[in-house]
Amino acid sequence: MRTVILYAVIILSLRFLGKRQVGELEPSELVVAVLISELAAIPIQDNRIPILGGVIPIVTLIALELILSQLAALYPRVHKLLCGTPSIVIRNGAIVQSALKKNRLSIDELMEELRNNGITDISDVRYAILETGGQLSAILRAGRQPVTAEDLGLRIEDNGLYTIIINNGRVMSENLAMRGLDTLWMNEELKKHGASSAEDVFLLSVDEAMNVHFFLKESKKAGGRKK
Repeated sequence: MRTVILYAVIILSLRFLGKRQVGELEPSELVVAVLISELAAIPIQDNRIPILGGVIPIVTLIALELILSQLAALYPRVHKLLCGTPSIVIRNGAIVQSALKKNRLSIDELMEELRNNGITDISDVRYAILETGGQLSAILRAGRQPVTAEDLGLRIEDNGLYTIIINNGRVMSENLAMRGLDTLWMNEELKKHGASSAEDVFLLSVDEAMNVHFFLKESKKAGGRKK
């Protein structure tokens, strides 16, 4: 029970930190995440320590992080103190060696980050910025950026986001209402695609232009269809 309680406390605590990946955490958030794991491990391993001995420090850390986050949002100097500032490591196709040295970033690490951004030639980069969370943002020269439909003078229909209506046999009633649809429409789609009920459907989703993605469960029919 101690493990279950602390597990629940940690999950709730980390939810307050937001939805960022571990590699995207700011330094203060990473410190809090590491300390939480250490604080939780102590009462789990030693039954002589009251469970509140782990819960109270965890809650205190989360409260402190929330306070500091609010201060950082209000005061740029606090944000700079806690998180640092981005660094330009490539400018106009040339590596800024002093920035690499300051951030202890090797050439191999820089090239790896560029490859992760789909870039193999440094000369194609207008700016590469090492963000405070450790990610590398690369901005290509104008002549090297991908051509868009707007550049070609093409008019492309924007269908918007797909909304899931049926998820593995479960009807998402809130999504159905949010899209302005009803069970009558859903039943028509089920009938149209040969499904006797929502339980036969693996995925049914619809976008803002009323384009439908429909997949039956593999036990009912292999594959799927898109309308």
